[in-house]
Formats: sequence, structure tokens, C-alpha cells
Amino acid sequence: MSVSSSLLPQLAELEARALGAERQGRLAEALTSWREVLALNPEHPRALIASGFDAHQRGDLASAREQYARAAKLTKDDPGPWINVARICRQQKDDAGEEQALFEALTIDASDLLALLLRGQLHERLGRTKEAASSYTAACIVAPPPERLRPDLRPMVAHAAAVRDRHNKLLADHLLGALAKGFAQHQGEDLDRFRLSVDIMLGRRQRFDSKPAQFYLPNVPAVEFFDRQQFPWLDEIEAGTEQIREEFLAVLPSDEGFAPYITYRSDQPLNQWVELNNSPRWSAYHLLKDGQRAEPGASRCPQTMALLAKAPQPDQPGRTPVAMFSLLKPHTRIPPHHGVSNARLLVHLPLIVPEGCGFRVGNQTRQWEPGKAWVFDDTIEHEAWNNSDKLRVILIFDIWHPSLTSGEQAMMTMMSSALNDFSGPGEGYGA
Repeated sequence: MSVSSSLLPQLAELEARALGAERQGRLAEALTSWREVLALNPEHPRALIASGFDAHQRGDLASAREQYARAAKLTKDDPGPWINVARICRQQKDDAGEEQALFEALTIDASDLLALLLRGQLHERLGRTKEAASSYTAACIVAPPPERLRPDLRPMVAHAAAVRDRHNKLLADHLLGALAKGFAQHQGEDLDRFRLSVDIMLGRRQRFDSKPAQFYLPNVPAVEFFDRQQFPWLDEIEAGTEQIREEFLAVLPSDEGFAPYITYRSDQPLNQWVELNNSPRWSAYHLLKDGQRAEPGASRCPQTMALLAKAPQPDQPGRTPVAMFSLLKPHTRIPPHHGVSNARLLVHLPLIVPEGCGFRVGNQTRQWEPGKAWVFDDTIEHEAWNNSDKLRVILIFDIWHPSLTSGEQAMMTMMSSALNDFSGPGEGYGA
């Protein structure tokens, strides 16, 4: 129904009067104004909603449903009126009407939390448990943290999560039972990757991807901990663990050369580094830094430097190679973070590791063992901790990612030089 242009000023005045009365809590006065609006324009959505709300309050469900449905058909971008229709249908025990109204609401906004929760409740009430779990799972995905939820929605979301978890447990039990025969048939084969994929699908483990903070090389395998056998040159470095540790212990009594691992300026965003920024709790004694020998460390640790030369160090002028002794003081935790470039990997050679230390990359958590090195992709989320009362020390250095071709390595070197020419050493994307 089109409204005469001569009525528009009067309608605008009535709308303003109704909205003003609502804001001030004068609901009876607001309803009077909305009814005057409807007299002039029977297809006014906001006035229809107000009329439907009044009918609902009076227990006139049929009239309320009619008013809400008319408003819903006139409102193309708001799922609210259809949600109101669904609630009336529930009171009328009209399951089909309720389901259709929620379908209409979610067609407008598939991530509407209340509509998803109500659909989950409907399916649960009808015994359609799988569909209920699906709706509840979607609701849990879109729901904000509990402290940001409306109080009336908190128990609904908590119930949704409980139903989702029960369903996932039943699915996991069924699936793992069905797969048990296959695991037995292939016993002895490496199925860790497949097991992890099942856990991720079931929501029991988190998916971790390579997320370099600055430079990303596509199609490079992202592996949490690499197979030690891929790096036979590590044997010689591991064999020199005692000499490396002795050189470190010789420099430890002096403060010269030790610096905080994290050194952001005060005008830079610290994010997770607030507690460790410029802190001696996590410090480094550099041997190679930004692609150059770091003094006095390099000169005071000649055997360590000689062993490091056995590794395929990345050549990125102004950025890599890097090598350092990493010191983590007692009761200190390094928060989850990502490295800057997936063109290279990091190596840990543990030197001093008291009980209570640990390291996680993605879904894998490991304990360091002195003299036993590992290679990992630091662009996958990782963290470390020292819960002991003693100092933890590790030799850290980087290497080329083994999947890079010689041509790619050469181009990375050339790119680093070009970035230096434009922005200065160390700028552009980091190491």
C-alpha cells in the first residue's frame, strides 16, 4: 500500500512521538501513537511489531502472530520479526510453523544466534538430535564469549555447548570404534597424521597452520617437528654438545653480550609480549645476528661457531643467519607466538634443561633432552615454559627450509639485498 506524500509529515511526527515514548518507558502512550501510524499506513513494519507485542502481552496469540508475520514479510533485512513469529508458534504448539519461521529468519541472517538456539531447541524437542546438534554447534561458533552475552542467552548457549559436546562424544565413540579394525590391520605404520586429522575433525584438537608474521612462501610444507633423519648434518653438531655447553658456561659469569630476547620500543604494540619486553627473564647471547657475526659472542665461542657452519644456514643479508644461546629464567613462560618467515626453520640444541621445562609447537608438546636437537617450523604457533627453580639454556639457530630449491634460495638472497637497498637492513619483512 502506497502512502500519500501529504501524509508523510504526519507519519514522521507520530513515529518520532512513539519512539520517544518508548525510550522513556511510556509504553501505553507509545502504543497509542503506533496505532495512529497503522491507521494511516497499515503496512508500517515497526508499528506492526509494536501492535504484535501488545497482542502477545494480552495473550492474543493469533493476533500477535498475524501482526508479526505481516511485519516479517515487509522487513527483508531483519530476522527479528520471524523470530517473534517462531516464538508465538511455539506457544501455539505449531512445530511446522515454528520451523518455517526460523528458516525464514536464518535465510535473512544465517549467523543469528537466537534463531540458531531456537532451532536447536525445536529439533531437540522433536527428538531430531543430529539436527539439534548441528544448530547448537553453529550457535556456539557465532556466540561471543560468555561475559559479552546477554544474561538471558548465557544458559541457552551453555546448554547448546553441552548438547554439542555429547553429540561429538557419541560421534567420536562410533567413529573410533569403526576405525579400530583398520588401526589394527595397519599396526606398525605411521598413522599419526591420520589420527590427528580425525581429532581435528571431531573438535578434540585444534588445527594449526603456518602463519608467518611477515613473509610467506606458498606451497611450503608446514610441519610442526620435522623428522630428525632429514638432517644428517645434525649428528656432528650434537656430538659437540659438551664443547658448546662449556663455551656457554665460560661466558655466563659476564654480563657482556647478554640482552633481552624481546626488545620492542615503547611506541610499538606489544600484544603478547608485555611481560617479557626488555626483560632479563628471557634473554639471548647472540653469536650470529641479522646475518652478521655478533661480538663478543662469536669470538668467545669459536668451537660453537665452527659447528654452526656445518648447518645449511639461510643467506638473507641483514636478516639471516641467526644463532644464539637462549636463556629462560625460572618460572617464566614464553607466550604462544609465530615466527616471521616460513622460508627457514629453527633448530633447538638443548644444553641445560632442568625438570619442569616444556615446549609446544601446534598440537605437539615435547620435553627437551640435553644434546638431542630438533627442527621445527616456528611459523606454526609455539610456546615454551620453565616451571623449575633453575636456568634453562638452548642453542637456537636457523636453516633453510629443506623444500626450497637452490634457485629459490638464491632468489631469497637477492630479494633480501633488494629490500636492504630500499628500506635498510632488517626492514621489509624480518628474519
